[in-house]
Amino acid sequence: MATQYLIFFAQTHHDFRIPELQSLSELYSLKIDFLEENPDPTRPFMIVNLESEEHAYLLASRSILIKAVYEYYGHAATYEQVHAINLENRSKWEKYIPDTSFKFIITGFNHTIPQRRQREVVETFSYMGFLGKIDMKNPEITLACYEEYDAKHGTTRAKHEGDGEFKQVYFGRLVATGSARALIAMFDVKKRSYYGNTSMEAEISLLMANQTLASPGKLMYDPFMGTGSMAYPIAHFGAQMIGSDIDGRQMRGKEKTPGVLRAASQYGVEARVIDLCTFDITNHPWRCGEFFDAIITDPPYGVRAGAKRLGRKQELPPTNWQPILNTVLPHDHDQPYIPPTKPYELSKLAVDLVLMARYLLRHNGRLVFFLPTVNEEYEEVDIHTMLCSGMEVVANSLQDFGSWGRRLVTIRKTTKDAYPPPSFSRDYTPAHKDFREKYFRGFKPEISGS
Repeated sequence: MATQYLIFFAQTHHDFRIPELQSLSELYSLKIDFLEENPDPTRPFMIVNLESEEHAYLLASRSILIKAVYEYYGHAATYEQVHAINLENRSKWEKYIPDTSFKFIITGFNHTIPQRRQREVVETFSYMGFLGKIDMKNPEITLACYEEYDAKHGTTRAKHEGDGEFKQVYFGRLVATGSARALIAMFDVKKRSYYGNTSMEAEISLLMANQTLASPGKLMYDPFMGTGSMAYPIAHFGAQMIGSDIDGRQMRGKEKTPGVLRAASQYGVEARVIDLCTFDITNHPWRCGEFFDAIITDPPYGVRAGAKRLGRKQELPPTNWQPILNTVLPHDHDQPYIPPTKPYELSKLAVDLVLMARYLLRHNGRLVFFLPTVNEEYEEVDIHTMLCSGMEVVANSLQDFGSWGRRLVTIRKTTKDAYPPPSFSRDYTPAHKDFREKYFRGFKPEISGS
């Protein structure tokens, strides 16, 4: 029989919450029923149905956005109503009455509750009749009340002004705290031995790793590896990783041991980074497909670094070919050859990425990547125009920066059919086309020359 649980989220990345829970439910083969059809993303509370307390522990141990999970006893607009609901749910807590040590926590969201009133609130629960010891350090159970207040950001007020004027109060028993949030500090880019100016922040890379369903025995690939931000959380969760980049210097750095491997050894996962390769994804060496469980990447979109592919911005005329063809073989003292590259337009890159994912992914494998968009121009069709047969969108979460945002897109391969290596072409012009140019002109309309 399903039990109701109260999830308390970190107040960040609101749009990522439900996709992360859905991904973890698939990873652990557990069922989550969301009781609210359209939950308010500005509030940190969510009531769900889970089939066992063990499932609550699993979610709290892996979710990056969960701060705590409580067995839900009730919520209402007043304490009187909460007490009435709590008495109706006596069967949930009466087993703790005889000899269980306990403590109460009274706290507020968007408000600090004075200690005097915290004690007063605790006294109102005396009817529960717990006979065990009060233990504020190591109790067997922790009971919590969360008072929810309206946000008053940007206003000047006294510390406890409006105390008691809450919208509603939630009550429940603590089941598990969100232990995975400690990984944000562990993978902090500033503490990493190797990183660059395009390295993805730790919290986002961990959220992306959860979208891939990373776990032991899986093989994953990052085609725009850069400094390896995606590889470390993927490997931490037990999956094997292969990375590639058109510019191998990004992965190698300047020391003898490649920078990505040095950072991986810092986290104890260097054995799970199988290989680092240098090639252009439109001229890739993969001679067979259907062997990756997920592809995870943050394609460069031209703000700090632009995407490139092999080729020249202006192709050489045939009259210039002969001197190149007549070039003698290199000498030992020659510098390594760096082939010419040309810009890789974002909308074309996105379509090519989906096509390549269909070729390389196993059935039910996932492609997880960030796509920047101009918020005023964005339409749902922009995401779906990237799709090809056999691929479907399972999540699309916005990280909003104001006039623009980046969308964490998760696409699943639904087909069991085998496909040949893709040829890369495109027609439609979505809102993320020419994103770099739009970004640097402040998303203002382009002024055509007279």
